[in-house]
Amino acid sequence: MAENIPQLARFLALRHIGPTLINGWAATSALESVPAAERLLAAGADRTDLVRVARSVAYETAFALLYSITAHGYDDEAPDAPGWRLMETTPAGDLTGRSLQALHEDLLSMDPSGQKGGDLSE
Repeated sequence: MAENIPQLARFLALRHIGPTLINGWAATSALESVPAAERLLAAGADRTDLVRVARSVAYETAFALLYSITAHGYDDEAPDAPGWRLMETTPAGDLTGRSLQALHEDLLSMDPSGQKGGDLSE
């Protein structure tokens, strides 16, 4: 708290992204919800490899989005246009004035397996 950094808000945001948006692809029926993946499974593709591809794409997308929202904050092609920022709020929804910055830097630290995404590059 002395650093005036919204650590709890950072943790809560990242806690949802990793397990739900990235590792959710490992759930039993997740691949079957994507017709192309279902066809690949029916054709004999390895489920473990497909899950790894889906998780890798989800991770890369989440990383890029978090970078864009919390680290970059402006459009390079429109230098005079407004930028953007992700802000912490109180439980009532009021802004605290504290920004959540560079969330992409901690994304892998939320890997529940403890591997910090190491299995994504296998």
